[in-house]
Amino acid sequence: MRKTHPGVPFERYADDVIAHCVSEEQTQAVKRSIEARLKRCKLELHPDKTKIVYCKDDDRRGSYPHEKFDFLGYTFRPRRSKNRWGKYFINFSPAVSNQAATKMRRAMRRWRLHLRSDKALDDLAHMWNPVLRGWINYYGKFYKSALNPVFRHFNRTLTWWARRKFKRLRRHQRRAEYWLGGVARREPRMFAHWHLLGLKPTAG
Repeated sequence: MRKTHPGVPFERYADDVIAHCVSEEQTQAVKRSIEARLKRCKLELHPDKTKIVYCKDDDRRGSYPHEKFDFLGYTFRPRRSKNRWGKYFINFSPAVSNQAATKMRRAMRRWRLHLRSDKALDDLAHMWNPVLRGWINYYGKFYKSALNPVFRHFNRTLTWWARRKFKRLRRHQRRAEYWLGGVARREPRMFAHWHLLGLKPTAG
């Protein structure tokens, strides 16, 4: 790329590559060049994963078969954004991908946290905060709000834990939610997502 296409910025991670082109014509030329180079190395582009993606936004309003792509756990696509003056516009930008969000929820289910009634709530926080904080620090770089469904799921799991932990809450979903919300009010930094995302359970 440096020798043949020095004006085309690109990123690579392992065998995944993104090349940034200014037109479809340039994109097709770069694609043919990469195919030729890989062929000399007895390699080839993946026929399903290799796409030409149109980065649609307020300045690029055309249409194309592919207008989004996934890279390193993020989905890049047109999104509604707000500028510093409060005006909304369409911006081509990243947020956590559906696949990454699904993997996080699956990991939470594997923890079987709601069955850990032998632990106190702050014990659970010490056990899982490093993982929660790592996810937030990585996937929360852009569009933190896209993480909200994942961590609302975690709050629901904490409510299930409370219902198993305390007999007085066992048959009372709303009472358990109120109890957990009260804890979050008193100790808002107990769980990473409570203070890093502001996603605390409600106390009412």
